[in-house]
Amino acid sequence: MESKESPRVGIIMGSASDRQVMAKAEAFLNELGIANEFLTASAHRTPERVKDYAQTARHRGIQVIIAGAGWAAHLAGVIAAWTDLPVVAVPIGSSVFNGLDSLLSSVMMPSGIPVAVMAVDGAKNAAIFAAQILSLHDPIILERLVEFRRRQSQEASVQVPS
Repeated sequence: MESKESPRVGIIMGSASDRQVMAKAEAFLNELGIANEFLTASAHRTPERVKDYAQTARHRGIQVIIAGAGWAAHLAGVIAAWTDLPVVAVPIGSSVFNGLDSLLSSVMMPSGIPVAVMAVDGAKNAAIFAAQILSLHDPIILERLVEFRRRQSQEASVQVPS
C-alpha cells in the first residue's frame, strides 16, 4: 500500500550497513501507506549533509524522523539538535557491544533536546511509533493502525494444533 504523496517520515541511517535493520521501518510505513524517504548520512563523516537534512525536513513535509546508527555514533541526537520535529532513535546492534553503546548514546540526551529511543534494532517499532504520532491528526492512519493491532492480536492468539 505504498503512497504517492510527499514523504511524511524521514528514515536516515548512519551507514549503508544499517540498511537491513532500517528497511523494517520502511516496510512497515509502506504497509500503512505512509510516504517516506530513505537517506544514508553520517553524523561524523558527512555532518553538513545531516545538518542540511534536519534543517530542511519540515519544509519538505517531513513530520517525524527515524534515525538509526550503530556503534556510539549518535545520529538521532545530532538531528534532534538541528530540528524541532520528533526524532526517533534506532540503536543498531553492529558493534562489539551488541548495540549497548548505541542505546546509551541515544538515551543520554541533554535536557531540552529530546529523542525517543527504541530497542536495539527496533526499526519496526520506530515506524509504529511514527505512525502513532501521525495518527493524532490523520484518521486514515489511525484506522490502519487499529487494523494492524487487531491483526497482530489475532495472529498472537492463533492456536497451533498439537
